[in-house]
Amino acid sequence: MGSILIVNPKASGVSAEVVERVRAVLPADVEVYETAGQGDATALAREHEPTAHAIYVLSGDGTYNEVVNGITGRVPLGFLPGGGTSVLPRALGLGRDPVVAARLAATGTARAIGLGKVNGRRFTFNAGIGLDAELVRRIDRRGRRADGRRPGDLAFTHEALGLLAEHRGRFPDALDVEGEGPAAFAVVANCSPYTYVGRLGLPVAAGASFDGGLDLVAPANVRVRDLPGLALSAVRGARPRDGLLVLHDRDRIVVRCRRPLPLQADGEDLGDVEHAVFEAEHAAVTALVPAAAR
Repeated sequence: MGSILIVNPKASGVSAEVVERVRAVLPADVEVYETAGQGDATALAREHEPTAHAIYVLSGDGTYNEVVNGITGRVPLGFLPGGGTSVLPRALGLGRDPVVAARLAATGTARAIGLGKVNGRRFTFNAGIGLDAELVRRIDRRGRRADGRRPGDLAFTHEALGLLAEHRGRFPDALDVEGEGPAAFAVVANCSPYTYVGRLGLPVAAGASFDGGLDLVAPANVRVRDLPGLALSAVRGARPRDGLLVLHDRDRIVVRCRRPLPLQADGEDLGDVEHAVFEAEHAAVTALVPAAAR
């Protein structure tokens, strides 16, 4: 078999025209498979990994997450931006345009990248427990539009402001990072940027890298007066200081919650947990990246 292209037709940037334009710049023998529901991308990746020369994925970050949880890492992966945010391909230097990304991946080079794991589930770029996971959950509760697509950045901004207002800007300590201390919430990065708001990349953990371990940023006992500083840290990258725990290049981080808290990985709600074990999985998969990006 040659290569395969896994397409999530409900991703916000995917259409029949985009699929055809992407297919035209990929290897001529590529076969297209569309997902119909949750778990399909995992099953397709697992089924075709033993024989495919490469697996390309045109989707959003949730489908990339499914794919990396379905493979052992033997086949090169081309992550093509088809979602509203598509953090992973942008962090790998493939950009936001799916056709350009497909061309760069098809003519690029293979790069071994590390992944994170939380409670055994792989993630590609970030995971979080507490505040950001609650935001992911609120977006999910909005449901999808008539075309099956997820709400965009405006909805995220609206929900974030609503969450801050509901808590009156205060987030008391709700968890403990083992061996380090208490925190209100925690975000864990496998690369930088942590995420994007439109074209703006939010580094949060600016030193995080696909080539290293995991970085954690966890503020303690957040009050209204702390919010501007946290916002600045999100834009410029967090540095350790009183009330802000920053860990760099860790292979294992254990978080214990004082009450069940929401957990997310790559923007997917993983439910409430009482503890979370974050682990770095070095050189776990091979990504196709622009030749100059290696």
